[in-house]
Amino acid sequence: MKHADTNHECYKPCVIDIEASGFGRGSYPIEVGFVTGNQSLGCCLIKPVDSWLHWSEEAERLHGIQRSLLKEKGKSLVWVAKWLNKNLNGITVYSDAWVNDMSWIGKLFDEAEVVQGFKIESILNLLTEKEKEQWTPLYHQVLSDTNAVRHRASADAVNIQQTYLRLKMNRPTL
Repeated sequence: MKHADTNHECYKPCVIDIEASGFGRGSYPIEVGFVTGNQSLGCCLIKPVDSWLHWSEEAERLHGIQRSLLKEKGKSLVWVAKWLNKNLNGITVYSDAWVNDMSWIGKLFDEAEVVQGFKIESILNLLTEKEKEQWTPLYHQVLSDTNAVRHRASADAVNIQQTYLRLKMNRPTL
């Protein structure tokens, strides 16, 4: 793991984000996105299996992904699971919504019957107590600074990583 040095370089965690059909029981992943430590991006819509029926209009308003788009453009669960393993194999990826994202990724891999080849942890595990207190306001500042219009998985992953980097480099702006 690379640590901060005098050139203000900072460890860049791989960040994952999941958009879902809703929250709570019965919800499932509909899009997964990630940004790696070298800023490589990955994003994929997920085609739900027939038994995944839960759909929240409120969630759809938030992420803007229609169920019909998933059926038309989404990739199969097996394809998505193998693609994630190919890109994230053997590493720890970080999430700002660890409990939900871990559950949804687990559901994807279980249904696909593919062994997950990476670990998900909370990005908060990388922060000091002071940084944890600064997280939410700084995240909202990053969203404002980047004029985030889309609430989509890969864009969210980049914003989470940028928030982390600002905290670690003690820079309030990009």
